[in-house]
Amino acid sequence: MSSPSSPSSAFLAGRIFLPFALGYYLSYLLRTVNAVISPDLTGELGLSAADLGLLTSTYFFAFGLAQIPVGIALDRFGPRRVEAVLLLITGLGAVLFATGDGLPTLASARGLIGLGVSACLMGGLKGFTLWFPREKLASMTGYIMSCGALGAVTASAPLEALLPFIGWRGAFWAVAALSVGSAALIFFSMPDKEGSHGSETLQEALRGVREVLVAREFWGFSGQSAFFTGGFMALQGLWAVPWLMEVNGYSRALAADHLFWLNIGMLAGQLSIGAWATPLARRGFTPLHMMQVGLFLSMVVLGLILVEVGPTLLLWCVLGYVSATGAQMYGVVAGLFPMKLSGRVTTCINLMAFVGAFAVQWGLGGLLDVLRASGMDGAQSLRVAFMILLAAQVASFVPLARAGRYKPWQDG
Repeated sequence: MSSPSSPSSAFLAGRIFLPFALGYYLSYLLRTVNAVISPDLTGELGLSAADLGLLTSTYFFAFGLAQIPVGIALDRFGPRRVEAVLLLITGLGAVLFATGDGLPTLASARGLIGLGVSACLMGGLKGFTLWFPREKLASMTGYIMSCGALGAVTASAPLEALLPFIGWRGAFWAVAALSVGSAALIFFSMPDKEGSHGSETLQEALRGVREVLVAREFWGFSGQSAFFTGGFMALQGLWAVPWLMEVNGYSRALAADHLFWLNIGMLAGQLSIGAWATPLARRGFTPLHMMQVGLFLSMVVLGLILVEVGPTLLLWCVLGYVSATGAQMYGVVAGLFPMKLSGRVTTCINLMAFVGAFAVQWGLGGLLDVLRASGMDGAQSLRVAFMILLAAQVASFVPLARAGRYKPWQDG
């Protein structure tokens, strides 16, 4: 497939943005779906908190392991081919999950799903760097992240309302069909961009990965990626609902409503970024400034949730809104490196996010089991676990506050 020399706005929206947006919608739906179906899984399969954390976090583990190979593949083969193939693996994982009847099968299926969606956001960001001018990348990041937020919204109250009719197995059969359809749309609808395929040898590609991983600019953002982005994913994908049910004493339906408004907040935040990032940057308020303000506020809101001060529905919604600024990290960090490394840069920083999500999601489950065995009730143990997460966020915010010293890369 070849690309037109001067693509129109309709072309960019219909054949570049929308296929990537659909893939990321599906990715985020799958990332967060276990938060709502967790009571069904524990009830049907008799899982402990650690089992549930492990089952859910295998998505993050496989996703994280795939990031560096995916980054190399995106820079070498282009996002169209890479994402289409991986979405077929997503479909296979969804079928295995829908038919699984034990922890080993379901955990393996969840890992396949994580592998399959591992390029959904990174492929979109790589595609945007190829097709859109750099000054629009912050807005495009906001728009595609809003599609992910819409997937998270779908996986909250709407899914909870559907479960009595289709069950959690039926939901995963539907996901399998959507995955195959998305793969076909991306492969057959999206054009290739001239220059989107690299000619590096594997050794040269690995040198590019090393160039990213040894850079102080990369490590200056790694902590925020792990504990803000990864921590938010762990709460959104699993532990928000147990907190709301055990600490606040809400029913599952009311907890799902809170998760819905958390995701609505994230959706509104990403849409706001999409609309305002470019005009604000022209006035000197850069994506980095946006991250610094937003993530500081996210710590304040999480602290209020911990001490149970304020209306819970509003607090969780605001947490989603301000946490949306963390997604600007991908564009900010990519802008510190040559464009030829953009796929590897974004996947390396995403690796840190998913290492954090895996560690927080599984780690909280193991910690909760230990605390409960020591005599704490569910609410007390959750408070301790959430306090540890907030402390990690505070520590990782320090280098972010000093990140303005890094200078953007100038290609050419």
